[in-house]
Amino acid sequence: MQTYGIFDIIGPVMIGPSSSHTAGANRIGNMARAIFGKKVKKVEFYLHGSFYKTRKGHGTDKALLAGIMKINHDDIRIRDAYDIADSKGIEYHFYKSDLGEVHPNSVKIVMHGKHDRKSEVIGSSVGGGKIIITRIDATDVEIDGEYSSLITKHVDRPGVISKITKMLADFEINIAFMKVFRHGKGDIARLVIQVDNDISKNILKTIKELDEVIEIKFVKSIRESIENDD
Repeated sequence: MQTYGIFDIIGPVMIGPSSSHTAGANRIGNMARAIFGKKVKKVEFYLHGSFYKTRKGHGTDKALLAGIMKINHDDIRIRDAYDIADSKGIEYHFYKSDLGEVHPNSVKIVMHGKHDRKSEVIGSSVGGGKIIITRIDATDVEIDGEYSSLITKHVDRPGVISKITKMLADFEINIAFMKVFRHGKGDIARLVIQVDNDISKNILKTIKELDEVIEIKFVKSIRESIENDD
């Protein structure tokens, strides 16, 4: 039998009014910004289903935009997200969109940074403030933010995953869960490793030096991001 905690029922402490349409939306924005890993100059939100309908009444639009600026779901500044973005020179746009077979509370976030850097993230708010990231750029993934995650973009070759996991073991990083996502054999793949420990920049640099690794990110859990907000 599945057990439920109190926050699964009443949702997180937050700036309301909705755990799904406000807190969850904000967490998707925060996670997308963490995955992008750079300052956002321009952002486009493609709102699917209920997210488009609640963008005003439940503040889904402000919550998403605040998340992109690393403002958390319990911060009163969510209400001023437009003004804060304007003051930072961040360009933002909201569109109605049909993202296909996804949760009704879903959004595609397209982020633009310096030097034409661009990334797309699709995320869903699944209730009680909980979220799941289902796509990064062209790759389907599954990241819920409950654990900190090491995310690699690498060439799908034999032995790559074992090299990465051995490095983590050498640095005494404990793996909680691990999944690999790819388009096809020998194509570009993404590895998502949820871990119990923090991963330093030096460890990330060591892994990045592997010939097959194209890109690497370390995204802290939602809880750690909130507790260590800068």
